[in-house]
Parts: sequence; C-alpha cells; structure tokens
Amino acid sequence: MLTGRPKPALELSPDERTQLKSLAASRSLPHALVCRAKVVLWSAGGQSNTEIAERLGWAKVTVGKWRQRFLEQRVAGLYDELRPGRPRSIADEQIAVLLKHTLSRKPAGATHWSVRQAAHDSGISKSTVHRVFQAFAVQPHRTRSFKLSTDPFFIEKVRDIVGLYLNPPDHALVLCVDEKSQIQALNRTQPVLPMGLGYVEGITHDYVRHGTTTLFAALDIATGAVFTECKPRHRHQEFLSFLRSVEACVPAELDVHLIVDNYATHKHPKVRTWLAQRPRFHMHYTPTYSSWLNQVERWFGLITQRAIRRGSFRSVKELVHKIDDFVQHYNRKQRPFIWTATADSILQKIARLCSRISGTRH
Repeated sequence: MLTGRPKPALELSPDERTQLKSLAASRSLPHALVCRAKVVLWSAGGQSNTEIAERLGWAKVTVGKWRQRFLEQRVAGLYDELRPGRPRSIADEQIAVLLKHTLSRKPAGATHWSVRQAAHDSGISKSTVHRVFQAFAVQPHRTRSFKLSTDPFFIEKVRDIVGLYLNPPDHALVLCVDEKSQIQALNRTQPVLPMGLGYVEGITHDYVRHGTTTLFAALDIATGAVFTECKPRHRHQEFLSFLRSVEACVPAELDVHLIVDNYATHKHPKVRTWLAQRPRFHMHYTPTYSSWLNQVERWFGLITQRAIRRGSFRSVKELVHKIDDFVQHYNRKQRPFIWTATADSILQKIARLCSRISGTRH
C-alpha cells in the first residue's frame, strides 16, 4: 500500500504546546490563525494531512504548507507575513502643506475650513484630507470657548475656594450656593412622540410660555446633598429668605462657609448686615467670570439636562413640582462631586492659555 513520502517528525516543546492551545481556543484572534494552530496540534497528535484537511475543509496541500512552515519557523511561522501595499500617492510634503494652510490660513469667504474646501484648495481627495485630519487631530469645524477673569484677586480667591474643596475645615459645613433664574414653564404645543426602536423621542420646537421661577440651591460638598427652594423673583429679599432657611437646617454648633458668585444680590447691604450679625457664616466669592469654580453650577447642569430642558409644563406650579420631585430623588442617592484639581494646576493651565493668547495675532 502506497502512503507517500514520510512526513518529518513534528515534536512540540511544553511552551509551544501551551501557546498553540491558547491560539486554538481563542475567540478573538483571526480564524485562519486559530485553524493553523489546530493543524499543528493535530499533526503532533498523529493525525495525517488528509484527516486534518477533511476536518477543516481545506486542501491537503494547504495543511502541508502550514505544517512545513511550523517546522521551519515554529510558532512565529503561523502568522501572516507583512504584505507590501500600494505605493503612497501623497507625498509627505503635500501633507505638510495641507496642514500648514489649514492651521495658518482662513478659506476665502468663510470662517473655517471644511474637508471639501481643504480638498479643493490642496488638490487632494476629500477622503484623504479626512484621514489626514483624523490622524493629526485637526478639527477646524470645532471651537472651544473660554473667558479669562479680570479679578485683581483671582489667585487668592482660587486658592481660598480650592482649599475649601480639598481640605474643608473641621466642625464646619461648606455649601456651594447660587440661583438658576428665569426657568421657563414651557408647554409644547403638540404631544411628545415617544422614543422607539430605531428612532428618538420627538419634541416640537414651538411652545407656550406659562411664566418663570427662580431656583435657589445649596450643595453640600461633603455629602452631595442639595437644599433647594423655588421663588418667583430673584432679588436680595429672596436670597435672604433662602439664607434663613439654610440657617434653620444647619446645626447651631457648625460654622457655615458659603461659596457664591459676585452677583449684586449676594453683596446687597441688607445681606451683608444679616451676615455680620451671624459670625458663624463665612462668604467666599468666586473670581469674576469663574462660575466653574462653584460646584453647584455642575448640579444645575444635571437638573437642566434631566428634568427641565425636555419637559413640558402647563404651569409654573407644575414646573416647581417637577423640580422638587427631581431634588427628592437626587438626594436619596446623593453623591458628592470629586474635586481633584489643585490651585497650582489651575493656575498653570491659565498661564498656558495666557501664553497662547499672547502669541496670537489679530
């Protein structure tokens, strides 16, 4: 009986057998690589090329090819070799010119480049321009807003407030206080179309106004709990009323540190007089144009996103009820915001921004 040429012996070391078993059992590696590992394992187990070819649905010559490749190069031989692709059609100089023009010039009659405009100007296809922009993280269609504070005591105030966040005083309560004014009770003119499989919730763009309310909030930085009141107006009288409510909720043995912005209501003479009569209250004013230092602003973003922006309210009373309902649910699962930025890191970031601004030309 003819059996063909004898095959060279295929023996595996313990490490090779472990590697091959790992490859053969993988669910994430390429299927071809998994099959090649099985070819070697089965061949080492005594199966013939014909048997292995039948099990995998391969040609017998293919099985022999990968068996021989393993004998010559071991496990590394099972991986595909790098194949030369099509020669590059865009030179490095063209890419450099494209990036230089995009970063240093404005397109004619427009404020920023689009992929199509950049492709037309450079003579490069728009698909290639898109890949270059992605590779170098060039995003001419996007902007990032900023505002530098002009407060002469900016550094001192930043260190003061960040110090309260990172190292709050003992026997004291640190509250971030602010108001979200002119919250409108908007009633959509048509019913909301519910979200479904394959399409998002539909909301009409037009609405009927039913009045406004002002949300006063105090965020406890230690626990994340929020104390709120809704009032019809936004004056020092309402702010004083809110402070009295806060005072009633805070145990008498604790000092109270209030972080507020520079709104005139917070510095009204009657407010100052009220605070002067209560030495346990300490006011900490954020620098001008620096509301981002007040953590309650982040909480205002949450309630706007989750309870107000997409709501439909037939009256101010209904809006206030929705706000109170959100606050109650939020406080049941309250968690503090984790402040990690130090005063030095903030000042260094602003210094870098100032350096970039000073290097620009108008």
